[in-house]
Amino acid sequence: MNPFAIFLTLTAIFTSTHAKPTTPSTPRSSLTYEAYLFVYFVRNSPGGENIFLAASAPGDILTYTPLNASAPILTSSKGTLGLRGPFITRAPTGDKFFLLATDLSIGRGMSFTDAQRVGSRHIEVWESPDLVHWSEQRHVLVAPPEAGNAWAPEAYFDEGRGEWFVFWASSLYAEDDVEHTGKSYNRILYATTSDSVEFSEARVWQDAGGSRYDANVIEVDGVYHRFTKDDSGNATGCRDIIHEKSSNLSAGLEGWDVVASCISTTAGVSEIEGPAVVKSNPGDVNGEKYVLFVDEFTGRRYIPLVTDDISKPEWKLAGEGWVMPPSARHGGVMPITAAEREALLEAYPPGE
Repeated sequence: MNPFAIFLTLTAIFTSTHAKPTTPSTPRSSLTYEAYLFVYFVRNSPGGENIFLAASAPGDILTYTPLNASAPILTSSKGTLGLRGPFITRAPTGDKFFLLATDLSIGRGMSFTDAQRVGSRHIEVWESPDLVHWSEQRHVLVAPPEAGNAWAPEAYFDEGRGEWFVFWASSLYAEDDVEHTGKSYNRILYATTSDSVEFSEARVWQDAGGSRYDANVIEVDGVYHRFTKDDSGNATGCRDIIHEKSSNLSAGLEGWDVVASCISTTAGVSEIEGPAVVKSNPGDVNGEKYVLFVDEFTGRRYIPLVTDDISKPEWKLAGEGWVMPPSARHGGVMPITAAEREALLEAYPPGE
C-alpha cells in the first residue's frame, strides 16, 4: 500500500462520523473522571486472544472487576483472527473512543519468530460513541512491505499539531530480502493523520540498534513521557522498561532524555513489559499518583507501580490491597466518568 493510501485509511478511521452520539460533546479536558477502564487480552489461545474489559471501583485506580462475566466484548473476523496488546483512547472532543489492537494469534499456531518475519502488517481498529456500542472492525495496513509485523499499536492526539500520532513496533528487513530471512529487530514506527490533505508515510520513531516495543505516552505540563520495553538493553544494560522525556513528540531517539531505566529491577519485581501509565483522578482514594501498569509476564501478570512525581520518579510496587483483572495481559487503562462506568456495568455485567 502506498503512503497516500495509508493516510486516507488512517484519516477515515480517526475522523469518521460513524455511530455519532445524540448528545452534545464535552471536550475530554472538561469531563469529570471518577473511575478507570482497563482493556486487555488474557492468554495465547483462540479464546484468550480477544478484547476483554475491566472497570475500576469508583475512585480507586488500583481495584478492578472484569466485565461481561469475564467473556470478551470484541473478537476478530479479519487477518489472523487474534487480538493482542489492545489500547483504548478518547478523542479530544470527548464523545468518541478508539480501540486499537495487534493482529496476531499465537494460539492458532504462529510462532513469535515467524510473527516478526511474516506476520501481519495490519492493525485492528474499532470506534465507539459510548464504550458500549462498537463500530465494525477495520483491518488497517500501516506497516511498509519491508516490515514483518505491526505490534502494540497506540494513538496519541497531538493537540498542538491537530493530528493523531499513531505508533507501533515493526521488525524491518532489507528491501531485497523479500522473504524476510535476514536478521532484524523491532523498531517503533509512526504515522500521522488529520483532516487535512497533508499526510505522512510510516517513519522510524525509535531505533536503538536492538529490539524495542510496547511504547506508551503521557503528556504532563507540556512534556511527553514515553515508556518503552527496551528488550536489547543497548541503552541501559538491562532488558526492561525505559522512561524517556521530550518536548517534541515526534523527535528521534536523540531528542529524548532518559528519566529512568531498569524499572523492574529498581522496583524489585520480575521482568515486565506492556507499560500503561495513568495519572489518578482527583479525589482518588489512593491520592494523587502516577500509576505505571506493567505486565509481569513471568510472575503475577499485570501489577501497578506507583510514584508521586513522574519527573523524578521512584517507581515501586503499590501497597497491599490492589486488585487487577485475573490473567490480564498487555493492555491499556483510561479514565472514565461515573456515567460511563454505570453504562458499562449495565451493558457488560461482571457476573458471579
